[in-house]
Amino acid sequence: MTKKTGQISTQEDQTDAQARRARGEFVRGVSGFRHAIGDPEFPAEPGRYHLFVALNCPWCHRVTLARGVLGLTEAISMDVAFPNRTTEDDPVGPNLWEFAPDRRASLTDETLPECTQETGTGQGLRLAKQIYQAEGSDEQSVPILYDKVAKRIVNNESAEILRMLDVNAEALGSQFAASERPRLRPLDVQPEIDRLNERIYVAINNGAYKAGFSSDQKVYAQAFEAYFETLAMLEQTLSDGRPFLTGDAFTEADLRLFPTLYRHDPVYVMRMKLNAARILDYPHLWRWLCRVYALPGVAESGSLLHCRQGYFGRSWNGVVPLGPRHPMPYPEAYLHPELANR
Repeated sequence: MTKKTGQISTQEDQTDAQARRARGEFVRGVSGFRHAIGDPEFPAEPGRYHLFVALNCPWCHRVTLARGVLGLTEAISMDVAFPNRTTEDDPVGPNLWEFAPDRRASLTDETLPECTQETGTGQGLRLAKQIYQAEGSDEQSVPILYDKVAKRIVNNESAEILRMLDVNAEALGSQFAASERPRLRPLDVQPEIDRLNERIYVAINNGAYKAGFSSDQKVYAQAFEAYFETLAMLEQTLSDGRPFLTGDAFTEADLRLFPTLYRHDPVYVMRMKLNAARILDYPHLWRWLCRVYALPGVAESGSLLHCRQGYFGRSWNGVVPLGPRHPMPYPEAYLHPELANR
């Protein structure tokens, strides 16, 4: 079912995972499908590949960002799940990603235009779980990179997917010329990218979940402190005037940091109990966030409406907060780097 090709991402140690979860720690699982575009059975061809994502999921956001900034929105098709998963009364079961464009968001009492039917397999499946079941797997996560020709799952590890999109962007049919397209892992800064990725994953990307979904006060406190210590480190890194984390160019380190910081002020401050400060309180990080948001393909790659609906719709009462509205609503605030000077 799976193989080891290209296992390149930082993942959480699974030692004693069951016991750690029982003690109240959030322990992220390991993705099972690890093929790569470029393997003999998965050639790099325009129009061949498809993504299944949920726009509230930060791991999916990595992949939609790569698709956007690399100019692959026309070359790689995509289906978007509803941000809230199935409920207890679903005939298949609860907590499953569902392709349901007719579902209405409680925040707006309207359908969400980004949500789609499932089109990648050609079978009109309702649940992401069913895509896995076709290959004998009991996994149910997104993102999924799917081969529409072979009718097989290629990969479901976000960090690996974004790298294979980067390496194969031209062969996959990028609409951007090579001179206009970022290279996410330029050779001269790969060691710095890897160092940043390690800390950002542990303390920021996964750290937000460690804080927000822990039921143990000490585990939460450790994640909370590590998260804000790392924000302070990143603020200091950017204080020398560099536009991006490793220098003048946008790289994979920036891409992997962005989904969490994009969610921080409007969602994570409250939902993940990360209320020590806003990104707006870090002037260099705020201007970096606005700078990344302004890059071609970035703003269209995410949705804070989906994020609000997805995170708060799973809270104990399902009520979605309407704010923040000061100094202005999000994501409009990301168009205003000068807000950090107030």
